[in-house]
Amino acid sequence: MAGWKKSPEPRLRAKPCKCRLGDCSPSPARSPTHVPKTKGRNAMNRRSVLIISALGLALLPSHAIAQQKSLKEQLVGTWMFVTSADVQKDGTKVDRWGPNPKGMLVFDRNGRYVLVINRSDLPKFASNRVDQGTAAENKAVMHGMIATFGTYSVNEADKTINTQVEGGSFPNLHGMGQKRIITSLTEEELKYTNPATTTGSTTNAVWKRAK
Repeated sequence: MAGWKKSPEPRLRAKPCKCRLGDCSPSPARSPTHVPKTKGRNAMNRRSVLIISALGLALLPSHAIAQQKSLKEQLVGTWMFVTSADVQKDGTKVDRWGPNPKGMLVFDRNGRYVLVINRSDLPKFASNRVDQGTAAENKAVMHGMIATFGTYSVNEADKTINTQVEGGSFPNLHGMGQKRIITSLTEEELKYTNPATTTGSTTNAVWKRAK
C-alpha cells in the first residue's frame, strides 16, 4: 500500500565471539555431504575385517576344510587303490594283491557305490574267450580280484561305511551287508578297516583320491 515502507529483511545475528580481538579466524563452511572422519574410518575397518576373514578361509589347510564337511560329503568321489594288509585270525599277514595292484572305489551323492580291485599279474586266457578259461586261469582270476556294487550309507557317530551288495564277482555276497570302519579320512586319502573280508581276514586298506 502507498505510504508504507518495506520492512528491512531480518539479518542473522552472529554469535558473539569469545576469543580475544584479532585471534579469531572464520570457521570453514561445512559442505552438505561432509562425512565425519570417524564414520569413514569405521567403514574402512569393516572392509579390512572382511578381507582378512576371506584370506583366512582361503589359507585354511585342506584337512581343516574337510573336517567341516560330513563324512559322506568327504567320501563322495573316485578313489584309487593303493594297498592293503590282510591279517588272518592267527595273526599271519597275507599279501593278497601283490605288487602294483589296480583298483577303484566310487561313491556317488545318491548313495550308490562301485568297488573293483585286482592283481596286476592276472593271467590272460589262452583261448581269448571269457567263457573258455582253464581251471587254473579261472582260479587265478577268482583269487586275484574282487568286484562289488550296490548302495551305501555312512554312520557319522561310529565312522563306518555300510554297504549293501547288489552284485559282483563273488555271488555269496549278493544281498549281504558289509561294514568298513574309517580310521583316517582327509581330502586326499581314505583309510579303513574291513573286519570281515571274503577270505575271512581283516584288512586295512589305503586309497588315494583320483586326480
